[in-house]
Amino acid sequence: MGSNEDDTTVDAPEGANARQAPPDTEQLTRSSRNPDELRHALSEWLNQRLPNGEASVLGVEVPEANGMSSETLLVTATWADAEAATPRERRLVARVEPAASDVPVFPTYDLTGQFEVLGLVAKRSDVPVPATRWLETDPTVLGAPFFIMDRVDGRIPPDVMPYTFEGWLLEADPVSRRHLQDASAATLAGIHGIDLHAAAEAGWDLSFLNGDTDGDTPLRRHVQHWRDYYDWMRGDGTLPLAEAAFSWLDDHWPDDEGPAVLSWGDARIGNMIFDGFTPVAVLDWEMAGIAPAGVDVAWMCFLHTFFQDIAEQFALPGLPEMFRPEDVVAAYTAAGGGPVNNLEFHTVYAALRHALVMARVHARRVHFGEAEAVDDPDDAIMHRARLESLLI
Repeated sequence: MGSNEDDTTVDAPEGANARQAPPDTEQLTRSSRNPDELRHALSEWLNQRLPNGEASVLGVEVPEANGMSSETLLVTATWADAEAATPRERRLVARVEPAASDVPVFPTYDLTGQFEVLGLVAKRSDVPVPATRWLETDPTVLGAPFFIMDRVDGRIPPDVMPYTFEGWLLEADPVSRRHLQDASAATLAGIHGIDLHAAAEAGWDLSFLNGDTDGDTPLRRHVQHWRDYYDWMRGDGTLPLAEAAFSWLDDHWPDDEGPAVLSWGDARIGNMIFDGFTPVAVLDWEMAGIAPAGVDVAWMCFLHTFFQDIAEQFALPGLPEMFRPEDVVAAYTAAGGGPVNNLEFHTVYAALRHALVMARVHARRVHFGEAEAVDDPDDAIMHRARLESLLI
């Protein structure tokens, strides 16, 4: 199991360089934690959690595909239980709140909320998610809160190099690619089909999904959350293009926002594990909330557009036929998803949200000496031209 959060580092070409071959994958600093120290700490912790006290953590790996919104650790451990009288190997994943010194992408990390959402989706839908095991809120164990879940086998369309550049999805036949696209949209419909009112009546406390921002509708609160994020990530500076996009949203606010659903938040195929071309696990719920369905549908389409634009900048064909909004909406509604209102609005909103994340990622890379600071702050937005075109 892995994570491919917004860590693409392919520099957009200019002028004559636009037809060069894509660059080699850059190595990002994703964690400052020591795997050996993590293994020792997890061994002690696991023996306290298991009744027989005979657990052993054989190894801890920080995968290259690790994301930057939270840390993903691949853990191999052994222990005996009621199902196996003798110790057997268990393949686990730990999601760890990132260290503040590592310039995290988000200001806070509600790992308890992520753990609860995974449980909610597992219990109240047929959407595949990793089985969760333990939540640890004590930061002294690993230096930050974390939770443990089972590892899921399969493959993930990579961010680096982008799946529009090379790899198994690009090499697949059109029928298989369409199956992956439609199955991904159907998975999104399954998430949105969770009856939140029934879940609350059954005892699920979903208040954390509403966030702590002001607003008289779910969409108002959702956008305000990202305004607050912008104010945090920009520090003493500004992103003029982001401010223009927020103004565009204000000027084009929909009269009918549509019904609110459980929003995955980071709805894209880079956050899904596939067996062949069928989703077998939905990952990365740190951006989950309550919002209209269009927030997720537009995000799924726009993130593919983002990677497709990069491919075309390098004169590569990419996958232009995939994740066209009309196709995704058709597959989504065919799978039982409700109406998708205001897709143009939500596409601009997706481009804006991604711009803020990418600007923060750029600041993180500057911090670790992996990128140079830019004179024009909007140049930290890799899809600057695309966002500008949406605002015309």
